[in-house]
Amino acid sequence: YATVATNLLFFTKGLPTREIWYYEHRLPENQKSYSKMKTIRVEEFQPIKDWWENRVESEIAWRVHIETIKARNYDLDIKNPHKTEDLHEYTSQEIIGLLERSLAKSSELLQKLNAETVG
Repeated sequence: YATVATNLLFFTKGLPTREIWYYEHRLPENQKSYSKMKTIRVEEFQPIKDWWENRVESEIAWRVHIETIKARNYDLDIKNPHKTEDLHEYTSQEIIGLLERSLAKSSELLQKLNAETVG
């Protein structure tokens, strides 16, 4: 189970696809993610069912035209255009770990470059 957003895609059966509707399913209040113990419940789909009858674009619903899908080589992984990227606030320890890994990688690359130019 991941903490990424759950997006539902809708197609109309029997007709050529002209657009695909996306709906970003929101987690219940006070829940950070789904898990084996906290699974999605049927009643959580009610807002989506209500929205379906009178679809409009909103901060959690958007549509993508087929020409855009084709231009993306049919890649359906399209992020919510109404949502700004969540900023991750790192702890001091996380920042130190990131810097240490970056410095180690830089050192390794410098050693390889030095070995190629000297030797």
